[in-house]
Amino acid sequence: MEQPRHARFHVFGTIVRLVSVLAIIGFAAWGGMALFYQAPGPSPVRMLIAALWVILSLVALYTYVRWRSRTAALVYPVMIAALLFWWNAIPASNNRDWADEVAHIVAGVVNGHEVTLANVRNFDWRTSTDYTVRWENRTYDLDKLASVDLLLSYWSSPAIAHTLISFGFDDGQFVTFSVEIRKEQHESFSEVGGFFKEFETSVIAADERDIVRVRTNIRKEDVYLYRLNMPKPRMRSLFLSYLDEANGLNETPQYYNTITANCTTIVFAMVNRIASGSLPLDYRLIFSGYLPSYIIDVKGFTPGFTLEQLRGGGAITTRAQAADEAQDFSRRIREGVPGIAPLTQP
Repeated sequence: MEQPRHARFHVFGTIVRLVSVLAIIGFAAWGGMALFYQAPGPSPVRMLIAALWVILSLVALYTYVRWRSRTAALVYPVMIAALLFWWNAIPASNNRDWADEVAHIVAGVVNGHEVTLANVRNFDWRTSTDYTVRWENRTYDLDKLASVDLLLSYWSSPAIAHTLISFGFDDGQFVTFSVEIRKEQHESFSEVGGFFKEFETSVIAADERDIVRVRTNIRKEDVYLYRLNMPKPRMRSLFLSYLDEANGLNETPQYYNTITANCTTIVFAMVNRIASGSLPLDYRLIFSGYLPSYIIDVKGFTPGFTLEQLRGGGAITTRAQAADEAQDFSRRIREGVPGIAPLTQP
């Protein structure tokens, strides 16, 4: 038997009220965090502004639930609209007092088969706060592009790793690209802050004795290196995609986001270059610590090895710590990595 009209309206009204309540609670929490991170003024002022938003949200919630107030139903959406307008108007910038290690975003110029990169980082790290700053211009011959390696650096959870891509050339050179937060001098990394426009995005190109060694030898992170199975045209395409990303950020700065615009931003593009055709979306593209199991599923590694063999042979932290500042650092960290023939120094 068909439900009476008033019963259907009752069910519909209940659903609307439930959704409205959840929306108010959600915007109370999100708006409080957004204002805490981005409202003008020192931390106590921002905390006060954030608390005021949460209080007003809770008053609107109580009024809406207790008295079914139409005023609350109309005023709070206006408050949300104002908050979102302010949020979307906060501009990203390339002009801040940047931390030394992200003071520059790499920029590149392609001239035929040659690529000249400006601001390749080559720091000499002694501790995390004691280092020699070096930014260099380097030229690479794309016709000599010979390999692409995936490096994953773990510091806490097995689900979370920082993703780096290293390109090797027949002349013995390596250059590593990394999408990173662009923090200011007074800032430190925050997963929560990464949701609330605390950092801009940067693309760093660096020498392996800088960007790999600082993680293995200075920060004592666990780093794994995997040789990717890619034809040369796709290697070149991936290299140029990093370059396009970096040049774009130099022109138009963008905010970093812990989920949607982070070190895995370009991972899906990388995986698409490993195998032809469309590839399935997967949680391992977000939780990059599990990325190797995804890549082996799509046959992106050198065939003939199990994931356990790849991971065991690709554990480079001990080798990197032993190599330390050696000129043949790149060769030594690759000793025993599955799928990599012995390297010679240029």
